[in-house]
Amino acid sequence: MENKLMDYMKAKELLSHYNVKSVDSTYINNVDEAINFSNGNPIVLKVLTQKALHKTKSGLVELNLISDKEIKSAYDRLIKKSMQYKPYKILAQHMVDYKSDNIEIIIGGRKDLQFGPLVLIGLGGIYVETFRDFALRICPINKQEALGMIDELKSGSVIAKNKHEKEMIVNILMNVSKLMTEHNINELDLNPLILHDNTYSAVDLRVLI
Repeated sequence: MENKLMDYMKAKELLSHYNVKSVDSTYINNVDEAINFSNGNPIVLKVLTQKALHKTKSGLVELNLISDKEIKSAYDRLIKKSMQYKPYKILAQHMVDYKSDNIEIIIGGRKDLQFGPLVLIGLGGIYVETFRDFALRICPINKQEALGMIDELKSGSVIAKNKHEKEMIVNILMNVSKLMTEHNINELDLNPLILHDNTYSAVDLRVLI
């Protein structure tokens, strides 16, 4: 049976039930709704479609839009590009403030035919494929196993710079592990999940069922 991409807002709601935070997001139907959602703050616009699962590679993401003019131009560009990907939805998200000490990680899960649900952590964003630095465990995991996953990474000390961050990541891993155990999910990606200002935000999420 073919994998199906779960609706973004439904996936966001599911993750929230497991105390996994993601950035404020909403579907928009026109440029005025995007401008109202922005309210003078930087936003991202994304085209969501089953026909292009990798939005950035397909040019379906517009970042750091602040002025009404920027938002309108970006919206118009996305509408033109998305004609070949019908049906689609346009998602608006608040942007996480970029700071030099922000860290992008990936936390995810997948169903293995032999071992069942697995949970994963590693460096996120563009570094997933570059460094291949990640740790896997069979679900469900406990706190010691989650700590072991972080310590196993070459980038562990970069990802978890202090005790607070390490505990925060441990909680996310345990919550995702529980989610994978309790739901029939083939694949889950939180990438990137940005660590910033002693908290975190999942800025892109993908759930295949």
